[in-house]
Amino acid sequence: MDRQTELELEAAAFRRLRDHLRARTDVQNIDLMNLSGFCRNCLSRWYMEAAQERGIDMDKDAAKEIVYGMPYDDWKARYQTEATPEQQAAFAESHKDH
Repeated sequence: MDRQTELELEAAAFRRLRDHLRARTDVQNIDLMNLSGFCRNCLSRWYMEAAQERGIDMDKDAAKEIVYGMPYDDWKARYQTEATPEQQAAFAESHKDH
């Protein structure tokens, strides 16, 4: 496979993941962190870092809007729920070495 095709496939996979996470507003970031070790905020940070590595000026809010499909504060107000004690305990256990 040539490099351009590889980049196009990677970009398509990223867009599909982004769109899947946008559609699954029922899945909370803490659930993603507990199960996979990353969440929407991580994905937006990685996007921002990749942009900055290429000399593109991008801040956290702009990167989050790309991942969430709306301003982060709007997403939080619409979809984020309070973490349960069980979610918080799982998070503490899964991140005790960090």
